[in-house]
Amino acid sequence: MDRLSLLLQRFSLSAGVFYTGQICGIHHFERDTQRGHVHLIKRGPVTLTGGIEGTLTITEPTLLFLPRPDAHRLIADDRDGADVVCASIQFGGGGRNPITDSLPPMVLVPLRDLPGAQALLDLLYDEAFTDQCGRQAALDRLCELLLIRLLRHCLDRGLTQGGTLAGLADPRLSKTLVAVHEEPTRDWVLSDMAQLAGMSRARFAVHFREVIGNTPADYLATWRVTLAQGLLRAGRPLKHVALDVGYGSASAFTRAFIRKTGEAPTHWLRSVEVSVSPRA
Repeated sequence: MDRLSLLLQRFSLSAGVFYTGQICGIHHFERDTQRGHVHLIKRGPVTLTGGIEGTLTITEPTLLFLPRPDAHRLIADDRDGADVVCASIQFGGGGRNPITDSLPPMVLVPLRDLPGAQALLDLLYDEAFTDQCGRQAALDRLCELLLIRLLRHCLDRGLTQGGTLAGLADPRLSKTLVAVHEEPTRDWVLSDMAQLAGMSRARFAVHFREVIGNTPADYLATWRVTLAQGLLRAGRPLKHVALDVGYGSASAFTRAFIRKTGEAPTHWLRSVEVSVSPRA
């Protein structure tokens, strides 16, 4: 399986389009710790305020992705307005994940820089600005496809800030990461990882940390714990999760989990369930 498909298999992409049409004036968006936000600007100009880049004016058709959105606003002219499509994006059920953690706070790509995406955009616009049966489902799926195109673009152009996507964008490290992602339960040692990358152990260790931001052993432990969090949220018993992600016992897994998250798996799961439960 290719480098991106395997990652999306582990952390499935889910889009929910929540606005299509013309905006005028100021539109507020709250901080969101569980979802990213997409703003597809078909026709501007639109001014973005509240983002990490400060005030930004978008004058051409543009795809804007905020992986970890703080509170922000889109401002359009009161008379002429702007045509936009807005959606929420989740990877693996929400919260932190290796995909969004690898991206900068804002990814802004003019649509002219997404070669081959015009046919997809035409389909999306046709659904967004007309009223047809099945419209919402079609919009959500098309938005997911657009995000995959965006992730490809980020890999090809190096629009990452370390982490998993930066490693997958590296021709040598990607071979190792794909193998680790495919076989998280394998007893990985540094020499095996380096051999897959075609590098010496010393050079591999240095290059891995320079590109991804942590050591190979730490990356493996983080990957296993991240997979385990998804399994725990899905209701898999702890003792089975430990084996599923490469630990010989529940106690060994718990120790690794505490080192990475600061709390035991059962405590972490309870806190997650409380944070996502509906308020009375």
